[in-house]
Amino acid sequence: MEKLEENIGYQFKNKELLKKALTHTSYAYEHGVESNEKLEFLGDSILEFISSIYLFKKYPNLKEGEMTKVRATVVCEKSLCKIAQKHNFSDFLYLGKSEIQSGGKNRPAILADSVEAVIAAIYLDGGLEDAQQFIIQNLKEEIEIASKNVGQKDYKTVLQEKLQAHGEVEIKYTILKETGPDHDKTFEAQVECNHKVLAVGLGKSKKQAEMEAARKALENIE
Repeated sequence: MEKLEENIGYQFKNKELLKKALTHTSYAYEHGVESNEKLEFLGDSILEFISSIYLFKKYPNLKEGEMTKVRATVVCEKSLCKIAQKHNFSDFLYLGKSEIQSGGKNRPAILADSVEAVIAAIYLDGGLEDAQQFIIQNLKEEIEIASKNVGQKDYKTVLQEKLQAHGEVEIKYTILKETGPDHDKTFEAQVECNHKVLAVGLGKSKKQAEMEAARKALENIE
């Protein structure tokens, strides 16, 4: 547990809280202990609350509907799963035998739920400020990206509309390579139109790399 505490940057006074946050229902059923479901419920509410305050204070120019969109983009299974992978939560989960055999430790839903449960555990152990620090530290970059794209068509859509203005064309995105360790990969993507390369882009996800390639292609066209 000390290793996980080091990963997330928070030391628990009550270690049992952290253990409970990582206890899946399958393990709880097999061993007659309490699972992380109630913590997950609480963590979900804290996550929405903290992210809403952060958006309200940090991005005063966003409208209500835009803040809702940004929050929905960031407070989701995909984002939470990335946090779990970043801190190697899968190494510390308590899972039942059948869940382990079926690859449960890498299941996105289980990883995302464990992050919500850990958020609640931090809140109960150290208070709202510590929970807030963990949430913002892990989501601020995602929030920044989402806030820039909200209310706008993404670059891939704009590029497609521009290239197809005078009829159908074949637009293809290809991931050329990926570098770096599993928790911090960089992807390189290429976009081509009718087999002609338009641009290459880098990103921390395949989607980001493709979006950056589309952005550069638009710059080149314009």
